[in-house]
Amino acid sequence: MKKSFFSFIVFFFAGINIFAQQANVNLSWDPQKNTQNLIPYDARVISPEVLDDNTVIFRVPAPDAKEVALAWQVLLPLQATDPIPFEKSKDGIWTLKVGPLKPDIYYYKINIDGVSVVDPSNTLTGYASMPAWSILVVHGDGPAYYDAQNVPHGIVSRIIYHSFVTEGEREMFVYTPPGYDDDIQYPVLYLFGGSGELAGSWTEFGRVNFIMDNLIAEGKAIPMIIVMPNNQMVHRNDPNHTNVTFDLVDRELTTQIMPYIDRNYSVRTDKHGRAICGLSMGGRHAQVVGFNNLDLFGSFGLFSSAVGLDQTPSISDPDFNSKVDYLFVGAGTNETNDKSRQVILHQQFEENSIAHDYYIGSDGAHTFNTWRHLLYYQFLPKLWRNNYE
Repeated sequence: MKKSFFSFIVFFFAGINIFAQQANVNLSWDPQKNTQNLIPYDARVISPEVLDDNTVIFRVPAPDAKEVALAWQVLLPLQATDPIPFEKSKDGIWTLKVGPLKPDIYYYKINIDGVSVVDPSNTLTGYASMPAWSILVVHGDGPAYYDAQNVPHGIVSRIIYHSFVTEGEREMFVYTPPGYDDDIQYPVLYLFGGSGELAGSWTEFGRVNFIMDNLIAEGKAIPMIIVMPNNQMVHRNDPNHTNVTFDLVDRELTTQIMPYIDRNYSVRTDKHGRAICGLSMGGRHAQVVGFNNLDLFGSFGLFSSAVGLDQTPSISDPDFNSKVDYLFVGAGTNETNDKSRQVILHQQFEENSIAHDYYIGSDGAHTFNTWRHLLYYQFLPKLWRNNYE
């Protein structure tokens, strides 16, 4: 890797899980399996506890509370629409057993007397540009496709730079594949998060680095560099957010981020070696910025997102298909119906004879359950195959 002016390198290693639930020693694929009956450090009870039959026990020590309930995204796989109440024991511990759940990573919160909080005994807590949440890892019989496995690992670098667009210090994360070699010019994927995400969300919660490591080890994907910028350019609740964000993302990506990557990494600089992809708001950014810069990007991934074709006038170009190497539109099963934006976009593409790959799958909704699935099973294995095979 060419020298960067400032970076923090994070190395990831796989390990053998021999420690207690939530020990935080190894990057365990079953971190909430109770192997030694030890309470997590600085906690009062074990919560959550994931049993081998994929049922889960939550415990909350709240002797003075009147009501405790399980809430947020975990309700979907539990086929519940309202928070699920706990039961209180004589010792003041509230308990709830649910499941079985399909092995995956789920997010949840605890409602205590109407206040939404993280699980006070769970060491796995997520954060972004929104209030924090708790993380539930339901393990299978071994590491999943998104887990750290005993394979060669790439490197994730945190890059800090001054943005002349936002007039402040910003960050992006860059994944380089195992065995990165300056003598090889790698294709590069620019990968955006959604509303409320941060630059680190794709590695922290999307686990794109582990997914890419595993795909490369399995021979299912071409080694590539993945750049994950922060596409939050203004406050997400700013009333002018929609009007200004596309231009700001375009300016920072094309005038600062891409030139930085081209200078400091061994990457292809032709459009056929560049892809742009994003989830939700990031998918809209990828669609608008990508389609309006067909001289810079050849491949596109639109996850759980869409904007009207009127915002991408290049669609009307009769040579549009010949300018695009690969276009993917995908979303989760439980976020898709006849009126969903991805369905409408797919129909519009078909009506305009726009060649694209369309996929609705996973048991996820508008969550990383879906977006991890799309990366591993669809987008990354297919990316640049037409240019290399």
